Amino acid sequence: MSWNPVLDPDCPIGDAVDAIDTIIVPRARDLGGFEVRRALPAPKRQMVGPFIFFDQMGPAEFLTGKGIDVRPHPHIGLATVTYLYRGTIHHRDSLGTDQWIEPGAVNWMVAGHGITHSERTDGDVRKKPHSLFGIQTWVALPEEAEDNPAAFEHAPKDTLPFMTGEGKEVRLILGNAWGEKAPVKTFSEIFYADAVLQPDAQIPLPDEHEDRGVYVVTGSVTVAGETFDAGQMMVFRPGDRISLKAGAGGARLMLLGGATLNGSRHIWWNFVASSRERIDAAKEAWRAGDWAHGRFRLPPGDDAEFIPLPD
Repeated sequence: MSWNPVLDPDCPIGDAVDAIDTIIVPRARDLGGFEVRRALPAPKRQMVGPFIFFDQMGPAEFLTGKGIDVRPHPHIGLATVTYLYRGTIHHRDSLGTDQWIEPGAVNWMVAGHGITHSERTDGDVRKKPHSLFGIQTWVALPEEAEDNPAAFEHAPKDTLPFMTGEGKEVRLILGNAWGEKAPVKTFSEIFYADAVLQPDAQIPLPDEHEDRGVYVVTGSVTVAGETFDAGQMMVFRPGDRISLKAGAGGARLMLLGGATLNGSRHIWWNFVASSRERIDAAKEAWRAGDWAHGRFRLPPGDDAEFIPLPD
């Protein structure tokens, strides 16, 4: 659909740049030929809305026979979405889901009380050189949904709201923004969008959400004359009307946020919870390794190995 002209922004002027609450420069980590840059959680900011984990994966190039092999591992208290720009990932989980993650699609895995999954580049993909580039996020669940049964939902690229015009292309991945709503069922107020801006194009942040952040994937943007380059996340004060303008080379952005949760969250390994007791119970369940009758199962078709509990 065409971009709604009513939403075309006016760039903020004067001291509007003071609306930036936090600037985050992700920490880079080399996983052996594959770089991950983590923006959330950060020392000064645990969450943006319900988003508690935000990783840029790659861009990476793999030779024939190489790829990623994330063995089966557990999660509780969160939902995940891996959004790809390039490449594919083979997702399997303990619900029996067997799904290839492809660029532009949404694969929404709700851990709730507990789920186990693996992420690999295998099969025919590994038989030739291939690339991988994307963003992986965790969304913390509200307390009333922390112990929900695990679930998985796939939304193909062509089912997501797509807005174009005025030099921008915006795909709404989760939640609601700019008068549109994404199809995946979420558990709290949220928005998450992929925006591609041509040089000097402008985009407003949705003003109906309490917490709002922007991650610059490629290119650069300006806010009130200050420039922010690729690899930076800006978190804005609630309530301020904000727009961003792409630099001379254009920009690709991930816009995210929503309502803040009713308190901070504990994070340990792959577990997120509102209490330490929930974390401790999940630790013991994974350590017990009762895959037939316990809290966690291994994914069918990928149950020959798993990631052990950290020391």
